[in-house]
Amino acid sequence: MNRLCSTPGRRGFGSALLAGAAAACACGRQAQAQPAHGSGPPAAGEPPSLQSRALAAGAALLQTKAPLNAMDLYLNGFHFYADDMGRPVESHHYCTHLTEDLHQCTIFDGNTQQSRLIGIEYIISERLFVQLPEDEKRLWHSHHYETTSGQLVMPGIPEAVETVAMRQLANTYGKTWHTWQVDRGDALPLGIPQLMMGYTRDGQLDPQIVAARDRGLGVSMAEKRRARSEITVPTPAAGANAWESGQTPQLAVNAVEVRNRR
Repeated sequence: MNRLCSTPGRRGFGSALLAGAAAACACGRQAQAQPAHGSGPPAAGEPPSLQSRALAAGAALLQTKAPLNAMDLYLNGFHFYADDMGRPVESHHYCTHLTEDLHQCTIFDGNTQQSRLIGIEYIISERLFVQLPEDEKRLWHSHHYETTSGQLVMPGIPEAVETVAMRQLANTYGKTWHTWQVDRGDALPLGIPQLMMGYTRDGQLDPQIVAARDRGLGVSMAEKRRARSEITVPTPAAGANAWESGQTPQLAVNAVEVRNRR
């Protein structure tokens, strides 16, 4: 069954999605499956053995996956490394909202069973963002441009419902860490997590990259922008998008003493 047809109602942009899905289900329709889309070389290692596949099948029948089942919102957009705008990464988000002001997302490099888990993103309301310490705010990026420009999309969702969702997301902020640098061809998740940011205006992301995404998912950023033209573009709260100053936080490996050894 379509996940949206069976999920209990929630608030926020999730409720808007569920309302649209309920209308579709009432008419006996299911959301169309999205085209398979992803990037990068395959992960390192041999294909799963028959034994491994059998174990996975048994686990699927016998074990609960409540946290994963709750990830019922699919968003597609782009991130770039906080210290290098020349490295865009198409990111497939699967999200749930823990509270009205907090969403959590897993990020993959595609939308197929073979897609690689490449990161996580936390999304909070502006109400929570403005309460953060100043040093913490530097780790977060605004969604004012991604949502209103049409760069962020929700494949398979009716346009009217998607527009409502984007209006609510426009005033949110994300903290994103990527753990697998697929853009450089890594076949394994090498190195340390990297802080990622979101685009804030036209001209920052190569249009050809967006066009390739649009073809892969059967969407159009230009059409999405027109559909969202009545959404007021918010002014980001002070402290977000630290990279725009020319300086940004980023992780580095340092040797430290081990405490409380046993």
